Order: sequence, then structure tokens, then C-alpha cells
Amino acid sequence: MIKPPFKIPAKLKKIDLRNRYWAAQDYHLRDYLRTVRCQMQVDVNKSFRRELYRKLLHLSSLWIPLTIYFVREEIAVGIFTAIFIGNGLVEYGNFKKWKWVRGIFGGLFSRTLRSKESVRDRFQVSGAMYVMAAAVLCTIFFSKIIAVISMTVMLISDACSALFGKAYGTRQIYPHKSLEGTTAFFVSALLINMLFHKLEPFGYGNVIACVLATLAEIYEDKTGIDDNLAIPLSIGLTLTFLS
Repeated sequence: MIKPPFKIPAKLKKIDLRNRYWAAQDYHLRDYLRTVRCQMQVDVNKSFRRELYRKLLHLSSLWIPLTIYFVREEIAVGIFTAIFIGNGLVEYGNFKKWKWVRGIFGGLFSRTLRSKESVRDRFQVSGAMYVMAAAVLCTIFFSKIIAVISMTVMLISDACSALFGKAYGTRQIYPHKSLEGTTAFFVSALLINMLFHKLEPFGYGNVIACVLATLAEIYEDKTGIDDNLAIPLSIGLTLTFLS
């Protein structure tokens, strides 16, 4: 038997090698995850966190397409209209600096407003108003399934576009619009349309609708129509005429 070139201290003989093994594996896993995170280069700065909070609130509005699908049309329109009016009163009251409104408005919207929505020299409605307006119009003028698809694409694809653009956007194709964010919007819109295939057959009309919705999202500043309204209307009108 070959003796080791050095004497092993007695305290080292008592080390549980199994625990040392799993500790090493845990270290390697943490090191690997840290490397992946660095390679992804996700810039979790203040701007991204603000956009993330905004889009999480955006996604919480998925109750709207559920209401359109499961609730009678008259009741759904009544709910959306009531919220639209209430929201408008709160936003106008905040603009006029009504004391009882300022606290409510600050708690609900202070972390979600963009700079253009925070202008104080004139009344500027928030994106929430356009979301509710889109819900009312889609419910009234489109079939149940088309209205559901239109609102779902607006809520999910718009969130995908903003978050992917903030995190990974490096190729700018238009002011404040990146190729990565735009691609995320278009792909997610297509997938949503495919998921509803059994209720609304997927075809070339769906692809055209997704293209038009993507353009409405990109050129929001040119059209002057908020994308929360332009996206669902472009999808709804296209599917209604081409389905």
C-alpha cells in the first residue's frame, strides 16, 4: 500500500464527503445561473422595473376578454362603460386637483403613467381609458370570439413587445421601437390567434390582422391613435371582413 506524501489531519477525516459534494454542486449551479444572467444582459434598471409594473397591471386586465366571452353582451357593455366613466372622473378630478381624488389616483396610476400622460398643463387621459373604450367598441361591433381575440392580443402582445424591447432591444427600427420588441409582438399575436383556431379558424386573415396590429403598435405616433385602441380595432375589423 502506497502511503500519502503528507499526513492527513484528523479533523479532515471527519468531513462528510456527501455534504461537500452537494455544496460544490450548489456552488456550480449558482455560478452557472450567474453566468447565464450576465450573458442574457437583462438591464433591470429603474425604467425596466417601471415598465414591468405597468405591463403586469396591463395583463391583469385579461378579465376583460373573459367577461366578453362568459357574460351577456349587454351586461359586459354596462360594466365596461361604468368603469370607463368612473375612470374618466378620477383622472379629470386629479387634473383639477380635487383633494378626495388625488390620493385615489396616486395609488392607482402614479407608477404606471408615461411622461405624456403626466402632463399637467392640459388634460391627458391615461392608457386605461383607451383600454376600456376598446372593450366597449369590440363588444358592440364584433362577434364574441373576434372581440376576445382582439382584446387578448392587445393585452398580451403589447406587454411582450414592451418587455422584450426593454430587456433585449438592440436594433432600432423606429424611434422607441426595436426589432426584438416588434418581433415579440408579432409572434405572440400569431400564437394567440392559433390558440383560438377551434373557435375562429386560423387563416390568411389572421396573419394580415397581426401584421396590421404590429404596424398600429409601431406607428402609434404617426396615426395619433393610442395603441390600446388601435390594436384591437385593427384586428377586429380585419378578422370581421376577411374571416
